[in-house]
Amino acid sequence: MTPFFIYANVDAMIKDNISQIQTHVAQICQRLGRNPDEITLIGVTKLAPVEKIIESLQAGIRHVGENKVQEGQSKYPALKSCGLPVTRHMIGHLQTNKVKHALEAFDIIESVDSLKLAQEIEKQAAKRNKIADILFQVNTAAEEQKYGSTKEEALTVIDEISKLEHVRMLGLMVIAPYTEDKGVVRKCFQDLRVIRDQVKEKFKNHERVQMKYLSMGMSDDYEIALEEGSNMIRIGRAIYHR
Repeated sequence: MTPFFIYANVDAMIKDNISQIQTHVAQICQRLGRNPDEITLIGVTKLAPVEKIIESLQAGIRHVGENKVQEGQSKYPALKSCGLPVTRHMIGHLQTNKVKHALEAFDIIESVDSLKLAQEIEKQAAKRNKIADILFQVNTAAEEQKYGSTKEEALTVIDEISKLEHVRMLGLMVIAPYTEDKGVVRKCFQDLRVIRDQVKEKFKNHERVQMKYLSMGMSDDYEIALEEGSNMIRIGRAIYHR
């Protein structure tokens, strides 16, 4: 009886957490004159067990993301059991020697941070005769401890990636600095939006470069991200661990 009681409480907690986030997103969008239906909410499942992930799908989550390939490999196959549609995102740093496994475990690789990685994705996707969907990660805050292209090199690298026949870029991604200085965080998001606009203009007729997603904002800063144009937010702690 005890395990059932625990899972019942967990289910209610996750459902309430998702509802609160969705309500808050809707309130922010109303203030900004945006449509909340255009915002993609990714449940970041780092450290969350499969049971909690399935509960989040039952509560309406349709996108999930993991930081490590092996975590996606171990958790995500079990999601098929609930019969609900789900898109799987790789959001952590990806090593080139794990690309082939990432293409099997995930539907979108958000953390493509270099031409070298994109070229390996091209190689492995070509072997599988598939188009690999990616986001390009830019380190707009120029933090040494974070991965991602520099702002200055982003357009040049994207130009090279656009030549890869088995890679489709669906947008850009950034991880903001962990700081209480909201001005620094906002500037990070603003800079990515500017790059997005430049890419849209330069590649507006390119079938494999589509700026569909601007992935920025996590549990602590998604309101600022939405204010700066994000349409994809990555929420972990506020869903699974609050």
